[in-house]
Amino acid sequence: MRPPASVPSDALRNYPELSDIGLLFLDTALFESYTQGEIQELVSTLVERYSQSIHSGDDPRNVARMKRARVRKQPCTIKELEVRVSELGLGYISDETVLFRYCTGTCEAAVRNYDLSLQSIRGKKKIKKDKVRAKPCCRPLTYDDDISFLDAKNHYHTIKEVSAKDCGCV
Repeated sequence: MRPPASVPSDALRNYPELSDIGLLFLDTALFESYTQGEIQELVSTLVERYSQSIHSGDDPRNVARMKRARVRKQPCTIKELEVRVSELGLGYISDETVLFRYCTGTCEAAVRNYDLSLQSIRGKKKIKKDKVRAKPCCRPLTYDDDISFLDAKNHYHTIKEVSAKDCGCV
């Protein structure tokens, strides 16, 4: 497929990565109302921005990856959420709400020799079918008080160990 006459030939020749993108944009109805000069200016601007990003070390293909890399992983901590008892997934039907506390975060600082050894042995395929974790998990260490509520049939229930009180790496 050849580029339309409105695309500067050197723009697509110098940056082949842009050729498919440029042609895709130019073939859509979005650009039908633009003049040839406006399209040339747009393509030139895109090529210039792409060139600047390459020379600055900011490759546009790596932007999403770099964003993820900059996000700091939060250490193991407790968070809370107000939910209906029915949403707990324990089979109760009730519109009453409870404050559900849960553990979230990473436990990278809690890695011990056991975790490193297990990871190495798994890497050497010595442990095959067993499901094991080679790193600590953020889990409740203690649980909040029991939760009591009335269900849809006006029966009173008390459930234990639902909401976390304290979290840690285990």
